[in-house]
Amino acid sequence: MSEKKKFTIEYEIKSSPRILFSFLSEPNGLSQWFADEVNIRDHVYTFTWDDESQKAKLCSVKENKSVRFKWLDDDAQYYFEMEILQDELTNDVALAITDFALEDAIAERKLIWDNSIDYLISVLGA
Repeated sequence: MSEKKKFTIEYEIKSSPRILFSFLSEPNGLSQWFADEVNIRDHVYTFTWDDESQKAKLCSVKENKSVRFKWLDDDAQYYFEMEILQDELTNDVALAITDFALEDAIAERKLIWDNSIDYLISVLGA
């Protein structure tokens, strides 16, 4: 089996870190842009798209900064992280996504993230 490669993409988001964080960490916020439905139980999030579900454990959370999830059906070293970056001088806010995919699937995975983040920006009204 091929190894997955880590990649990071960054998006400028016109939102306060506090508001953005609620869309990254709370089931209600995530269900508005990331998945059709999101439920949480014992730090395990169930994400549902078109009647297909995937479970991910919330591995780490830094208030108004970042969330890291690990898919339960994936190898232990793989995760996806959403990190809020704020420029100290300009106060501009960016969202950095770190994810893993097989080499030949990275472009497709980036496109999925692009579409998801575009939708998040429209939900935020940013």
